Amino acid sequence: MADPRTVVLPCGVAVPALGQGTWGMGEDAGRRVAEVSALRSGLDLGMTFVDTAEMYGDGAAEEVVAEAVCGRRDEVFLVSKVLPSHADAGGVAEACRGSLRRLRTDRIDLYLLHWRGAVPLEETVEAFESLVREGAIRSWGVSNLDVDDLADLPPGAGPQTDQVLYNLSRRGPEYSLLPRCRELSIPVMAYSPVEQGRLLGHAALRDVAAAHGATPAQIALAWVLRHEDVIAIPKASSRAHVEENRAALEVDLTAEDLATLDRAFPPPGSKRPLEML
Repeated sequence: MADPRTVVLPCGVAVPALGQGTWGMGEDAGRRVAEVSALRSGLDLGMTFVDTAEMYGDGAAEEVVAEAVCGRRDEVFLVSKVLPSHADAGGVAEACRGSLRRLRTDRIDLYLLHWRGAVPLEETVEAFESLVREGAIRSWGVSNLDVDDLADLPPGAGPQTDQVLYNLSRRGPEYSLLPRCRELSIPVMAYSPVEQGRLLGHAALRDVAAAHGATPAQIALAWVLRHEDVIAIPKASSRAHVEENRAALEVDLTAEDLATLDRAFPPPGSKRPLEML
C-alpha cells in the first residue's frame, strides 16, 4: 500500500495527514486489547502519527500507546500533551518525564500545551525549548489556541502545530484561525474530525457518501483532509474502524460535493469563539 498523504511541519518533518487519536482509550481495562490492536492496525496501514495526552485516562491512554508501538517506536511519530496546570517551568519537565515513562520511550516527537491556562505562555515555551535541548522532546506545539493566543506567544517562538476542534459542524476556525495559521506556516491538527460520531446521521453526509460508495465517516474525514495543511486524528476502536478511516484518503470530493456540504454545514460568516470538547 502506498504511503498516506503527508503534511510537512515547520521543522521540515513530513507526517501522515491522517493519524490516530486516543482520547477515551485506557479508561476500560476490558477494551485494552482491542484498543492496542486497533492502533497497531493503523500503524500497519501507514497511520503512524499517534496523538495522546497525559490527561487521557489519567495517563492510561499513553500506556495503551506504549503497548501498541512496542518494538515499532522508530516507525511512529508520537504526540502528547501537558495540562495547563502543569505548564510552569518545573511542571512541564515533571509532566514530560511522566509521559515518557508511561509511553516507555526516550523522546516525544511533538509535545503540546493542551490548552491555555494561567501560566504565562513564555514560561511554558521556555520549558519546551529546554526539553528540546535535552532531547526529551523533538519539537513543541499548542492546542486550543485561537488567533489572539497565538499572538501572545513570545517573539520567535516556533510551534509546529495548533491542535483544535475542527469538523463539518465546527467550522469556526475557517474564519480567522486557519488563515492565520497558514500565514505562519503552522499546520492545524483537527481533533474529533467526525464530531465523535454525532455527524454521521446527517442526510447530506449520507447522500454524498452514497454517491461515492463510501461511508458518512469517510466523507467527513475526506472533507477535513481536503486541506493540504490539516492533519486529522480520528480515534478508532477496532481494525474495521481503522480501515474505514484509512479509506477516507481515497475519497476525492467534487466541487458539487463541497457545495452540498456547505449548504448543510454553512461556513462561518463572522468570528466565533474557538470551541473545545
